[in-house]
Amino acid sequence: MNWIRSILRPRTGTRTAILLALVGLCRPGMAQQVSLALLPPRSMEPPVVVIRPTQTSRVPEAPGDHRFWDRENSLLFATSAAFSAADFVVTRDNLRSGGHEINPVVGVFGHSSAGLAMNFAGENLGVVGLSYFFHKTGHHKMERAVSMLNIGASGAAVTFGMANR
Repeated sequence: MNWIRSILRPRTGTRTAILLALVGLCRPGMAQQVSLALLPPRSMEPPVVVIRPTQTSRVPEAPGDHRFWDRENSLLFATSAAFSAADFVVTRDNLRSGGHEINPVVGVFGHSSAGLAMNFAGENLGVVGLSYFFHKTGHHKMERAVSMLNIGASGAAVTFGMANR
């Protein structure tokens, strides 16, 4: 009891406050010890997941994506076919009047009008097929460049054929 009186003396009030604070803080700390065996089993169950159906949405197209038979490709293919038809006519007329074909591939087919027509039709099918290949592989500039290149080549052939009649 002597030690309680010494703690509670007025001159040792600071010590008393510190002691009471330490005892007060230790008590809740000791009360926090919980055994894992005391945990309720429901807290170990997996949480319930609610799955709600979502609406499907279409992914927006990239800037270069488009349908293959869009307006621009249709115009390019039609122009390519027109220039190939003009090249067919000029080449056939030049061959009939005694001229010769400079292109060795066309020279193989140039002995008859049907063979020449088959060559230019195959050329157009090749342009469309190669354009479609580039379209499917995502090379949209190359897809259009194939038609433009064929238009340029056929235009040059028509110009050369008309100039050398």
